[in-house]
Amino acid sequence: MSAEPTRRIVLLRHAKAEWSDVDDHERPLAERGRKDAPVAGRRLAGSGIVPDLVLCSTSARTRETWKLAVHELPQRPRTVYEDRLYEASLGELIAVINETPEDVTDLLLVGHNPGMHGLADALAGSAEGDTLARMNRSGFPTASIAVLTFTGSWKSVEHGVGSLVAFWPPHG
Repeated sequence: MSAEPTRRIVLLRHAKAEWSDVDDHERPLAERGRKDAPVAGRRLAGSGIVPDLVLCSTSARTRETWKLAVHELPQRPRTVYEDRLYEASLGELIAVINETPEDVTDLLLVGHNPGMHGLADALAGSAEGDTLARMNRSGFPTASIAVLTFTGSWKSVEHGVGSLVAFWPPHG
């Protein structure tokens, strides 16, 4: 029997969106968001993280964030636009992760707060250095990225299963 694989969950909160009169789901990125999204992509590329699968919320601001970030990666990963990530509860986010195909090693979710922050906090049974404290102090700003690792099956993802190995806010 082979050892359980080490997997990575990368959480990207959408970049800064405009507050406009359109429906919340259709809010576009603000100018700052259009500048921060490629920075997030460069951060991923510089870390060597190239996800096997990206699950992106269907909102305009998450789709636009991912479109700007992915251009910074050395290759374009398979991307699925997932309705359930918009306004998802913590339980719904974990359920989506649990459905990830076993051939995926690195999964990236592009979503919203409070979900991205809550998910990172809930999955982090441990953390490297002060990573968890920094993430919780910051409140997981727009265009932030959290990286968690865990060993085992996607079906086994639950509270406390992972280690928070990196947290990158857009301006820090």
